[in-house]
Amino acid sequence: MRTSKRGSSRVALGISGELRGHAPFTFAGALSGVAIAIALVSLDVPRSVSGQLFWILHPTHIVLSALTTASMFRMHSRRPSVLSVAAIGYIGSVGIATLSDSLIPYLGEWMLDLPNRGVHLGFIEKWWLVNPLAIGGIALAYVRPTTALPHAGHVLLSTWASLFHMTMALGTGLSLGMGSIIMVFLFLAVWVPCCASDIVFPLLLASPPRGEPQLTKATTRSDDM
Repeated sequence: MRTSKRGSSRVALGISGELRGHAPFTFAGALSGVAIAIALVSLDVPRSVSGQLFWILHPTHIVLSALTTASMFRMHSRRPSVLSVAAIGYIGSVGIATLSDSLIPYLGEWMLDLPNRGVHLGFIEKWWLVNPLAIGGIALAYVRPTTALPHAGHVLLSTWASLFHMTMALGTGLSLGMGSIIMVFLFLAVWVPCCASDIVFPLLLASPPRGEPQLTKATTRSDDM
C-alpha cells in the first residue's frame, strides 16, 4: 500500500510538472492565435479561409497526436498488443483532439454569442480524411515510435486549429474583450488536452516494468519542447 501511494504521488508530480512545463509555450501559442485573429479581421479575410485552414490543421493535428500518443504508450508498456496501441492512439488523438479543436472553442463561441458559431466534428464531417490519418499515425507509432518532434508540432497546430474554429464563427468585428476571451479559450483548449493526450492518458494506461514509475522515464525521454 505504501509503495502504491508513493507511485501515485510520483505520477501526480509528473503530471503537475508536465503542465507547468507546457504552460509558457501554450501561452505563447495563444498569443500568436490572437495576433492572427486580429490580422484576419483587420484585413477582412473571408470566413471561408478560416474554414479551409481549420480543415488542414485539424487533420494534421490528429495524425501528430496519434503518432505521439500511440508512441508514448508503445514505448512505456510491456509488450502491448496491436489492438491496445490502436485503441489508446485513436481515443487519445481523435477523442481529445476533438475536445481541443472543436468542443472547447465552441464553448468560447457560445459564451461570446458569435454569429456563426457551430461544432465541427472532423471524425464525422470528414471521416474519410480524419480517421485514416489517425490510423496512419498509430501504425507508424507501432512500427517506429517517436515522441520528440510530434508533440511540439501538436501543441502549435492544436492552438491554430482551435483558433480557426473560432474565427469561422466571428462576425465583422473583434473587440479587446473578445480577443481576451478567445486567448483564454485557446490556452485552455490546448494546455490540458494536449498534455493529457500525449503524456498523461497513454502513461496512466501503460504497464511499465515492475518498479518503474510511469511518468519519470517518460519525462526524461520525451524531448518534446
